[in-house]
Amino acid sequence: MIAVYAQNGLGKEALALYEQMKKEGVQPNNVIFTCVLSACAHSRLVDEGRYVFDSMRKDHGVTPDVVSWSAMIAGYAQNGLGKEALALYEQMKQEGVQPNKVTFTCVLSACASLAALEQGKQLHSDIIKRGFQSDVIVGSTLVDMYAKCGCTDDARELFNNMSERDVVSWNAMIAGYAQNGLGKEALALYKQMKQEGVQPNKVTFTCVLSACASLAVLEQGKQLHSDIIKRGLQSDVIVGSTLVDMYAKCGCTEDSRELFNNMSERNVFSWNAMIVGYAQNGLGKEALALYEQMKQEGVQPDNVTFTCVLSACAHSRLVDEGRYVFDSMCKDHDVTPTKEHYACMVDLLARAGCWADAELFINKMPIQPDSVVWMTLLGAARNHGHVEIGRRAFDLVVKLEPKNAAPYVLLSNIHAAAGRKDELEKIRNEMKDADVKKNPGCSWIEVDNQVHAFVVGDATHPQSKEILAELDRLAGLMKEAGYIPGLSFVLDDVEDEEKEKALCKHSEKLAIAFGLISTPPGTTIRIKKNLRVCGDCHNATKIISKIVRREIIVRDADRSHHSKDDFCSCRDYW
Repeated sequence: MIAVYAQNGLGKEALALYEQMKKEGVQPNNVIFTCVLSACAHSRLVDEGRYVFDSMRKDHGVTPDVVSWSAMIAGYAQNGLGKEALALYEQMKQEGVQPNKVTFTCVLSACASLAALEQGKQLHSDIIKRGFQSDVIVGSTLVDMYAKCGCTDDARELFNNMSERDVVSWNAMIAGYAQNGLGKEALALYKQMKQEGVQPNKVTFTCVLSACASLAVLEQGKQLHSDIIKRGLQSDVIVGSTLVDMYAKCGCTEDSRELFNNMSERNVFSWNAMIVGYAQNGLGKEALALYEQMKQEGVQPDNVTFTCVLSACAHSRLVDEGRYVFDSMCKDHDVTPTKEHYACMVDLLARAGCWADAELFINKMPIQPDSVVWMTLLGAARNHGHVEIGRRAFDLVVKLEPKNAAPYVLLSNIHAAAGRKDELEKIRNEMKDADVKKNPGCSWIEVDNQVHAFVVGDATHPQSKEILAELDRLAGLMKEAGYIPGLSFVLDDVEDEEKEKALCKHSEKLAIAFGLISTPPGTTIRIKKNLRVCGDCHNATKIISKIVRREIIVRDADRSHHSKDDFCSCRDYW
């Protein structure tokens, strides 16, 4: 009976029956303890589970076997308590209990959640010694662990060498690529999976949809949507929520909302997906309205909801509304603000130029400001050309993240806009001294179901000549339309003519030109960029959209920009 409760996620009932059993004088054994521990793990009753585990030896004279140890370790791992899982595994080894393959999968999951690569490697070595690596479940969990630690090459090598692979193995590798920003590789692996006759499940679809969303590849997302309908999975709340997210991240908020409205079941993830979709596409008022509807329908907002709503307010200059939402978190919803919420509030105030309020807010924060808060302040200082605040925020970011190139670029932009060449030279020297490397800009565009990637100055594409010819053609038309190159966005110490040439070869401009020569007139151009779009490319995209009479959607690291007829959805506030 306890096992039945455990298998159906009824942890409280399993615990109650376990207590009744003890009162009636029935002595529990290892099987009973394993069932109770499993019930606690699946019902997030971890403290209760540990009490039962500790009582085995102390109160009942039962020595935990490997199954009981594994059940308790699984309880920690499944409930986000990776450190506790690893500590218990070490205790288990010290007591001479030999781990089995279930133990290894549980501890590997804990390593994955903590990105504890070195401990994961040690486990891998133990797994090989015990001959468990050929087990498909252990192998899949190893792939997942390496991928979540950012070692996708190691994960792929393991995946390729697996003697047996099931859908879980494929999902682990596809998810690993998607989670590490390698959407193109995730899509290619999904294609290979289908060619090898492995049938995708709902987990596969959520992973591949996430890859489509990360690259803003709408056509492949639509094909996946069709496959999902054919397999009858659209009514699944997780798949449905991921579809909402994919369409929104491809800039199709109307399609996203239609899907959201037609979902047969919605949970907090569904609402969050739609709210963040509005936020990323510059529709702050729509995001707020949906948040109010969510509350009216009795759905309790969570931490993520408030991050989404505050971000929407910050990007739409809704300062008073953002203050109200932040205040209501604790007062009305008993949600304790996290560092993400504080960063959103700093962004809201500083982006709007409320510097005194922003700095006062930071000074009153009950937690120590982290690099995200100072980067947010630095980004706002760049937008407003505020040199003094920019330098102060820069110093604090660099102290916390000495190898991060982003603060150097932002401060360089501030000084370049102010014409302070001497300060620019200082920053270049500081970067060299600190051995900091700037990440190259990269943009992706989907044409005929293929994803094409461009980096700044790229000349490797098979159609490079045609792309550059199109950029030359556009350059003349843009100048006639009043475009003035934003030379301050080129930080290299070169002549203005060279700066102008460099601007022409920014990755999003190359992708836009390729899209224009590769798609029919009137087709919407969709670009994904890994970094924040620079001011020059932002202005150029608006003018190009007017010249070619097309909508151009560029989703950068921060938000989506819908440009049409020399107007951007962000209203130049980003």
